[in-house]
Amino acid sequence: MPKPIEILQKYWNHKTFRSPQEEIIQSVLDGKDTFGLMPTGGGKSICFQVPALLMEGICIVISPLVALMKDQVQGLQKKGIKAIALTGGISTNEIINLLDNCEFGDYKFLYLSPERLQNDWILERIKKLPVNLIAIDEAHCVSQWGHDFRPSYLKIAQLKEYFPKTPFLALTASATKAVQEDLIQQLQLNQPNIYFKSFRRENLAYMVYEVEDKLHLAQQILEKNPAPSIIYVVNRKSCWELANQLRSLGFTATYYHGGLSYKEKETNMNLWMDEKAQVMVATNAFGMGIDKANVKTVLHLNLPLNLENYYQEAGRAGRNGDRAYAVLLTSPSDYITIRAQFINVLPDKAFLNTVFVKLCNFFQIAYGEGVDEQYNFNLNFFCVKYNLNTIKTFNAIQFLDRQGIITMSQEFSERIKVQFTIASKEVIRYMSLNPNDEEIVLAILRTYPGIYENAIAINPSLISKKSNRKEDEVLILLKKLNEKLIIDYNAKTNDTTITFNEPREDERTINRVSKYLVAQNELKVKKLKSVLYYTQEKDTCKSRLLLRYFGENSDANCGICSYCLSQKTKSKPQNISEEILSLLENQELNSRELQKTLQYPKDAIIFALQKLLEEDIIIIQASNRYSIKK
Repeated sequence: MPKPIEILQKYWNHKTFRSPQEEIIQSVLDGKDTFGLMPTGGGKSICFQVPALLMEGICIVISPLVALMKDQVQGLQKKGIKAIALTGGISTNEIINLLDNCEFGDYKFLYLSPERLQNDWILERIKKLPVNLIAIDEAHCVSQWGHDFRPSYLKIAQLKEYFPKTPFLALTASATKAVQEDLIQQLQLNQPNIYFKSFRRENLAYMVYEVEDKLHLAQQILEKNPAPSIIYVVNRKSCWELANQLRSLGFTATYYHGGLSYKEKETNMNLWMDEKAQVMVATNAFGMGIDKANVKTVLHLNLPLNLENYYQEAGRAGRNGDRAYAVLLTSPSDYITIRAQFINVLPDKAFLNTVFVKLCNFFQIAYGEGVDEQYNFNLNFFCVKYNLNTIKTFNAIQFLDRQGIITMSQEFSERIKVQFTIASKEVIRYMSLNPNDEEIVLAILRTYPGIYENAIAINPSLISKKSNRKEDEVLILLKKLNEKLIIDYNAKTNDTTITFNEPREDERTINRVSKYLVAQNELKVKKLKSVLYYTQEKDTCKSRLLLRYFGENSDANCGICSYCLSQKTKSKPQNISEEILSLLENQELNSRELQKTLQYPKDAIIFALQKLLEEDIIIIQASNRYSIKK
């Protein structure tokens, strides 16, 4: 029998394991239930893929992340390893064929979502498989205290009855102490071997700065560190806009979000991976399966919703061990924005019931019917039809998906993409000659300002509402403009699919899951408060704050975060004052120019300037520039 290190070298071309991969693999090979807490970038998949290849039979991998399952299956297949995934949108006949392949085709890996375990007939087929290992990825979803709890994960423990001698391996990159204890209990792990990798990142400097002009500071950071970087933003529109702004400043930048086509994602990803683009501007859709070792900077321009996600995204910097930076930029308005965009759009029980009933009515599902029915679905059209808040409705539908009541394909893309192919002055000329079309064209231009430079996904229902015209008129005009070569027009039939997993029972359905909704809303608010505390706490090392959140106590400051650097600069204000005076001898400068030249934190510059003003050594001009008092 080969050794684990030989499998690692053969298929992954690595010479050594990272801690604690080897210990986890040996525990699994010894037939022991095992729990591994490994921060992002720790190589969790190796921990089940290597032992599964060493043992006879097939490994079942349970994961809630469809994109990650597809990515890992493709990666294994490229290595010549037989693997398949039961993802959404697969017909019953296809599932039967895939499970036949698992039973008779010498497959090594079967990836499936926890919701699949709710199908009794699938469970019956799985019971016949020669299972050598059951791996649970993103295991924090098992716990009600986890940031992404899914009740369907509770079904996993049933597999213990069918495979009592098969080791279970639970893996997660983010779990507090309470979550760790709860998931071990919920999965019924039998005296598991527990392995932790510290959340401390010695080479990663966590920076938090409150600024008025985020783009300006981002520009300074990227100029100072001209290496591969990631900037996380809150939505798709910001991706495109910020990438364009960075290009106008002379940076090579691309972008990534869930609404791009597979080809666009691959093209943009390759530009960044091959370092033809320094900066990847992305939503949180970017990151799964990404392993680029030399990322120097990860910038967040918006507040994250929880510290688990922030730690994972920030942790994509510095995986090669070199000094790297995780920078979170805040402004006073962020706290108002996040309340409006996050807290105020959490659905309550009444709203959830409204959405579910209207969803059933939308597809004309009668009471007691609808099981296994699949429908094409356009979220924007649905929300316009029933006058519902889009984000709040999406949150409600996502909750129904996570409860297993419905299955929603996560790969959203708008139905129609449009780009104007003629100059703006020619579009104005067209509107003057065709006044009947003017309202619709203006609504498009005002809603999608980047539509001259790029193909933009547009929402015909929204344009219809803004132009006070029927949606059919909007669609007819788009086709006419396409025929006249005024626009490039690409239409799709739908933006997602929804499958109903149980019969319609309206309030009875919602009553059964409403306790989870209340608990999750409370948990999300609590986790957001932890984010606010992390950003606003001025008297503690940022690394220690993160470690404390994940249950690690440390008395030693990191020495490299924004707090630690501010303490160092406070200890030498005289030096900063002297450097400021030296610069002001030659010219008048404002605080921003002083900070850019001296490379000290903003707070340290302001502190030194205030002292010099108080001591009547300098004065401030009407132009907000400082000069030495004559």
